[in-house]
Amino acid sequence: MGQGRTVIAVIDHQRRRFLSFSLAASASASTSALLAGCDYAAGDSPTSHIVGGFSNNALFERGHANPANPANPANLSISPSVVRKTRVLIAGGGVAGLAAARSLRLQGIDDFALLDLQDNAGGNSQGTHIGGIACPQGAHYLPLPSDDAPEIQNLLEELGLRQRINGRWQYDERHLCHTPQERLFFNGHWQEGLLPVQGVEPRTLQQYTHFSRLVEHFRQTTRWTIPVQKSSLTPVHQALAAITFVAWLDREKLTDGYLRWYLDYCCRDDYGAGIGTVSAWAGIHYFASRHGFHAPSGMESVEREGLLTWNQGNAWLTERLAAPLGKRWYPHRVVLRIAHRKHHAEVDVFNPLEQRIERWQADRVIVALPIFVAARVVENPPDFLRHAARRTLYSPWLVANIHIAKALEDRPSDAPPSWDNVIYDPHSTQGLGYVDASHQNLHPVAGATVLTHYRALSDRRVLLQTPWTAWRDRIVAELSVPHPDVASKITQIHITRYGHAMAIPVPVSHSEPPIVPLPFERLRFAHSDWAGYSIFEEAFTMGHNAAQFTPPKRR
Repeated sequence: MGQGRTVIAVIDHQRRRFLSFSLAASASASTSALLAGCDYAAGDSPTSHIVGGFSNNALFERGHANPANPANPANLSISPSVVRKTRVLIAGGGVAGLAAARSLRLQGIDDFALLDLQDNAGGNSQGTHIGGIACPQGAHYLPLPSDDAPEIQNLLEELGLRQRINGRWQYDERHLCHTPQERLFFNGHWQEGLLPVQGVEPRTLQQYTHFSRLVEHFRQTTRWTIPVQKSSLTPVHQALAAITFVAWLDREKLTDGYLRWYLDYCCRDDYGAGIGTVSAWAGIHYFASRHGFHAPSGMESVEREGLLTWNQGNAWLTERLAAPLGKRWYPHRVVLRIAHRKHHAEVDVFNPLEQRIERWQADRVIVALPIFVAARVVENPPDFLRHAARRTLYSPWLVANIHIAKALEDRPSDAPPSWDNVIYDPHSTQGLGYVDASHQNLHPVAGATVLTHYRALSDRRVLLQTPWTAWRDRIVAELSVPHPDVASKITQIHITRYGHAMAIPVPVSHSEPPIVPLPFERLRFAHSDWAGYSIFEEAFTMGHNAAQFTPPKRR
């Protein structure tokens, strides 16, 4: 899915009036500055025709629900009105919880239930439809897994996404990201790839090559895996984990502005924070665990390796993981308490739709909740859970789905429209660009589509307090830099907000013990938070492994 963003002043005279407002550039900026908007007369704004709003307000209300709070209705009892029993209870309906449910089914265990805060399973990997077009509301792609992730490989085989032909694995090309994959708006033009190359100096290319050699050295001398639990923490990893990525870049004299912009973008995109916040381990891991870093030869950029994506993003996967649950899936349930009893675990949940407390009793509970939530709801939490909660820093995210009535104009000489489209700006940490939800379609003529725009923030208050109209104007302003016609073609913008979207892999001292989700009596823990950053592979593997046990028979 970062830091605060700044909308840059645009030299195009036709857009100066539209972009005359500026936003705060750092996380320390005041909320009033971040909420600054346009001063157009009524009906004069070029965005006034755009409709929409926030799409998941109920999630925030449920997430902060507490029936014991005096502000709640007096007739709401905090005692359970119903008691349910199951063999295994899964608390959390994100990727980890869905993976745990699948793992139980594969073991022949059908007596389980999954409690979900939201109306649809999938957590940060959900999707929606706008104007009849499927689009993601969060995670939107899955890199092709290596042999370090057999659990993911098996899932893809089960879903028909890959099969063995003549002794070799082949992926269904309909689900591989169609070309062109990505482009960057740089120096007034769209270029192929996301690494700035058009018009850069030889010194910049030399720095690209230097960084590439360092990454390759790490790949050859140290093991880097996804998921991270498949490799041990070596002294090299520990040393990198103890400092920020920018400190390591300084040490290696990697000072080029274009290289640093690209690395900062990569970190904000995968970790929700930039090179000054994430650890050097995270910065190297981004490249060393997958495709490396390939320095361009001459002026040609390098496109990323193959990946799987769908119109609705990773919701394509979570919808299929959730489909077999049937009546074992219990939506809009807020977990209040998880406790141990002599012969079972006890879980109290609040159903905000029915305004009542439910009590669940289970032989085992898989806690597929964010670490900070788990530490609050587990009664007498173990030391490792409390310690992990203190150390985990979260990045809030905003995902805006932008419906445009017809295709945007592009210069014929520029790189063509791509799946991933990023705008270069060295002076701000604005949005992370957008993906085209219709890129996977096979329509010969481009038409109406949904552009899904992403931005990671450093302050949750900004996410929650900024009105939808301000986000609308900022997003349209950013997209107007490469697309002067975008404002006139947008019909609606729907924004999904995630207050604690993902854990950030910040530096950790050598003396700090690793964050490990140990079994705790009848509880097993599973969430991408335990990996230190949020990707599908980490969440799915943890959920799958947490359910690899045979619960005792009911007494």
